[in-house]
Amino acid sequence: MDNRRIVATGLRFPEGPVVCSDGSVFVVEIERKAVSRVTPDGRIEVVAELGGGPNGLAVGPDGMLYVCNNGGFLFFQEGELTRMKPGVPEGYAGGYLQRLDPDTGKTEVLYDRCGDHHLVGPNDLVFDEHGGFYFTDFGKLYPRYRMNGGLYYAKADGSYITEIAYPMITPNGVALSPDGKTVYVAETETGRAWAFDIVAPGKVEKRPFPSPHGGRLVIDMGNYHRFGSMAVDAAGNLCIATIVGNCISVVSPTGELLRQVPIGDFFTTNIAFGGPDMKTAYVTMSGTGQLMALEWPEPGYKLSYSELR
Repeated sequence: MDNRRIVATGLRFPEGPVVCSDGSVFVVEIERKAVSRVTPDGRIEVVAELGGGPNGLAVGPDGMLYVCNNGGFLFFQEGELTRMKPGVPEGYAGGYLQRLDPDTGKTEVLYDRCGDHHLVGPNDLVFDEHGGFYFTDFGKLYPRYRMNGGLYYAKADGSYITEIAYPMITPNGVALSPDGKTVYVAETETGRAWAFDIVAPGKVEKRPFPSPHGGRLVIDMGNYHRFGSMAVDAAGNLCIATIVGNCISVVSPTGELLRQVPIGDFFTTNIAFGGPDMKTAYVTMSGTGQLMALEWPEPGYKLSYSELR
């Protein structure tokens, strides 16, 4: 028995959980265009209304929150399920990376482009021990075409950004191995997870053709299982939120599917670890607007930065 419980309901397409030592959890609410704090007793407190589509969330080396903002999605309701549809909302002008002070709600835009290219739909991010972060740009889906996405690296002070891998097909979750030597990316539409071997902060060893972008394939799920975001456990296994599969797929670094943990939401989108022993998994159930907590058999890997200032 994994002793699961619903921590909060009424969230509007939650993602990007950040677990705090006091038991509260910060999440983005993409449809609400906000970052919110879920208290241990399930209350939802809006921290900041950011506009666009806040999608990914992480604590940086300065104890501030860093946000991947996809610029906005179009949502509609189908029964009890919240869904997205192709296209962009009125006023969409690209995506961007933001720094957020959780105490004051003040935000600033760090990046909205990489070189000559505008960011399209930043999705997820993870910090390394050097104070920089890897992030994915999901791209955008329009009614009759799709814009490609990619993997990037940037410094937290806004001084440096570089493209690592492009093009990728809807890159979503991004995570680092516990030793910091590998960055993983999960693609939504393909149901594939890729690995890139890190040779220096923001620099990776590229694989030759037939790799489409220099990554090495970890797993191809098939069966129309689509990957969302992910976390890594202390043993280095990938815990990938699996859309359509309604579960968390646990995958070894060598690509073995170890198990799938049912969650019960079509849009199971993200997972983060917390608790005194790092054995509590917090999962965002975006389709039904819920945050779930459940016991996990292995401890999660503690991120480089996890404490707010």
